[in-house]
Amino acid sequence: MSDNPTHARIAKAVGENDVVLFMKGTPTFPQCGFSSTVVQVFDYLGVDYSAVNVLEDPEIRQGIKDYNNWPTIPQVFVKGEFIGGCDIVREMFESGELRTMLSDKGVEMAA
Repeated sequence: MSDNPTHARIAKAVGENDVVLFMKGTPTFPQCGFSSTVVQVFDYLGVDYSAVNVLEDPEIRQGIKDYNNWPTIPQVFVKGEFIGGCDIVREMFESGELRTMLSDKGVEMAA
């Protein structure tokens, strides 16, 4: 993977931030409902996260799919670990598992 400059950029973002959301749009202006849902969950929990707008860079947009072999966006990483997309984050939030996992990994939440 290190031979791929796009994968190296993705790995850098994932490694430098506790929580990373690869999304369509920005947290203040999501460009799809799935990305908006994840933003709402993080905002509700008070999670500080880094967002990468895949619409600004076609290489990242395709590269993140290849990086994880996961076909959809958004994609969420916590402490370097790929968590999943909107459905998984929503299910984890609804069950309480997301809050527990974030807390166990030392990610601060305001809520």
